[in-house]
Amino acid sequence: MSQRLLLITPTFHGYYKSIARALEGVGYEVTSHCYDGFSKVRDKIRNKALFELPGRIGLDGTGRAEQWATARALQALEETRPHKLVVIKGDSLGVDFWAEVERRRLPRILWLYDDLARHRYDDDFLRSIGPVATYSRDEAAVLTSKGVTAAFLPNAFDPSLASPPAKRTPEIVFVGSRYPNRVALLEGLKRDGLPVRAYGRQWSRHAFDRLRTWEISRPDLPSERDIPLSQAYVVQAEAAAAINIHGLQAGLAMRTFEVPGMGGLQLIDRPDVAEFYEPGVEALVFGNPNELGELAARAIKDTLWAERLRTAGRKRTLAEHTFAHRMPILEALWH
Repeated sequence: MSQRLLLITPTFHGYYKSIARALEGVGYEVTSHCYDGFSKVRDKIRNKALFELPGRIGLDGTGRAEQWATARALQALEETRPHKLVVIKGDSLGVDFWAEVERRRLPRILWLYDDLARHRYDDDFLRSIGPVATYSRDEAAVLTSKGVTAAFLPNAFDPSLASPPAKRTPEIVFVGSRYPNRVALLEGLKRDGLPVRAYGRQWSRHAFDRLRTWEISRPDLPSERDIPLSQAYVVQAEAAAAINIHGLQAGLAMRTFEVPGMGGLQLIDRPDVAEFYEPGVEALVFGNPNELGELAARAIKDTLWAERLRTAGRKRTLAEHTFAHRMPILEALWH
């Protein structure tokens, strides 16, 4: 009989669905609970009014958000009665949730596919609640040095989400959040006369996106609204090249594996991608805006060269970097 596994997760782009499929692939009966899910309109309005608006006017809505998320997670625990628990991120869950996990003596893993600095966990908590799987090799080493049971679990690609497109578009695209370094690089490409386009609510000029991001101004760049993850897979693969800009992130983002996985041509700002892809053969690394511009221009003009990179990147991804390939690392953490 398969073991019941409860996956407690943020809704963030639906990544949990790919992870759940991979867990099912190694034999678990998986139930997913999104602790920040607002599937109904009334819940979305409630989130804006009770949790986000107080923060915008200088009040603290964190406590109410934590209580709401914790109560729902406890209910999921009770209803599922899992044999094992995987919590992704989870730092908006309160002490009552983690105390219940301890009381039930549940085998659990805390999975962080984002920087430690973006979470509110301290070392004592991580030592007590671990093991911890983190997307950063450096942060895994730091945690281990502090007595936390931790492992490096790189991000990955889900080949079941979409099929590689045959169509190509003559644009350089970026899909993701808007940070100053990303704006500067995209604006630089535009000034050089290269066709660029950014996707996401923080780039979009749609009135609804301006309201829900609490911002009015936008960079002077061609832009589109949020798109589902499966469409993002396709958009990045169709493009002449997809840019992967990290900035201060400790690990490599999901798109590091998604772009080549779909047969896209990746322009990435991290030389440590060499741990996963051969630079110049399976991915293209840029060290400054000039290099990015030169590689982007060649990606548009030299399609035979670009196709060779696309083919090699996809082959490597399917052989080594799907979520299914990450499961042995996760399985080794149970104790």
